[in-house]
Amino acid sequence: MVERLRRGSLFDGPQGTMLGADTNKDWETPEELNLREPDRVRAMHRAYVEAGCDVITTNSFGGNRIRLTRAELAHQLQDFNVTAAQLAREIAGDDVLVAGDIGPTGEFLEPLGEHPYSRFVDAFAEQSAALAAGGVDFLLIETMSDLGEVRTAIEGAKSTGLGVVAAMSFCTNLRTMMGVTPADAARAMIDYGADAVGANCGNGPDEMTIILREMREAMPDAVLLAESNAGIPEIRGGQVVYDCSPEEMAGYAAQWADFGVQAIGACCGSTLETITLIREVVDRFKQRA
Repeated sequence: MVERLRRGSLFDGPQGTMLGADTNKDWETPEELNLREPDRVRAMHRAYVEAGCDVITTNSFGGNRIRLTRAELAHQLQDFNVTAAQLAREIAGDDVLVAGDIGPTGEFLEPLGEHPYSRFVDAFAEQSAALAAGGVDFLLIETMSDLGEVRTAIEGAKSTGLGVVAAMSFCTNLRTMMGVTPADAARAMIDYGADAVGANCGNGPDEMTIILREMREAMPDAVLLAESNAGIPEIRGGQVVYDCSPEEMAGYAAQWADFGVQAIGACCGSTLETITLIREVVDRFKQRA
């Protein structure tokens, strides 16, 4: 998995943007759609594969026990995650990799919160095992802010024996919400056992460029992943609008590839057109490699 990513890989774009577009939403968490509307989830994956993605991610971002307990859906954890993996695997076939998507719990470890380290590890190991049972190729931990939590997630994910990619979100003065710098994050995630590291979400591609440079300087040999928001969202005419066009996003992606970011996708506010244009960037990277 790592060497395949190192040669240049296109990850998919935001799932929330596609699955959350329904104004008649009657579900508590997107993972419910894996069971209730599987064709809708398949259609999302198919659109990304047709756009040229090398990697698609499962619809399981909030599928850990701690998060699902708040939604009173923990009893469906196994079904949510196994089915998420199976749906993505079905569309991916043999040529496209499936990443088992793992997001944060939304809560805090002791002493800031009430959860001991072992509880987080167990929650992430449980979700990882279900995604592995459904057929994912590796596990993608993303949108993390706390080094303690990302460490528990990596430990839980690695219990499956699968490869692990970990990314943190830097949304506060080029630091995570918990004050972690990009350089410290990259070093720590590799030290914890991640096979590749990076950044996702955040405040748009301008800041992402700075973050990725700091990560690359700290870890010159690491495989890096970049999945940026399409700018900072604004409300215009009652609609959420992101100010970075697909062409601009692809231009930033080309800059990242130039200083050695091997895996590139997109996050909130990005479109299928964005992914299609980044496909061209990744192809040029492969030609140079």
